[in-house]
Amino acid sequence: MTVAHEHESDLVEVSPAADPPVARVMDFGKFLYQEAKREREARKAQKQVEVKEIRLRPKTTDHHRSFKVRDARRWLEEGMKVKIRIRFRGREVTYPEIAIEQLTRIAEELSDVAMIEQRPNREGRTMLMVLAPAKQKGAQG
Repeated sequence: MTVAHEHESDLVEVSPAADPPVARVMDFGKFLYQEAKREREARKAQKQVEVKEIRLRPKTTDHHRSFKVRDARRWLEEGMKVKIRIRFRGREVTYPEIAIEQLTRIAEELSDVAMIEQRPNREGRTMLMVLAPAKQKGAQG
């Protein structure tokens, strides 16, 4: 502590988890600035996974669904996750098997570029399934 006063600096505990704890004589403001800078750099290096969503209804036609599946395929190829949500209105909620059938058909159509991350499950008046991009064969080598 006296050494820190002589140098007009602070005694900073750098690594409290170490045994014994590591402390250094330095300017505490500069230390905080460098820590924040390191964290910003680490955050910049992280890959953000974007999640896109497709909303359908149990009565959605095959033609309309094919447009949505084409969009989902494009997003999955770009590395994004895709949520497929089927919303029930009125008495449609009594026929969840229609929605499950649609979701399994979509998953089969996209099986070459996607894998199911979250199986179809009910959440109130909606049924949700999440698809994630499948691992590319070329990326392993």
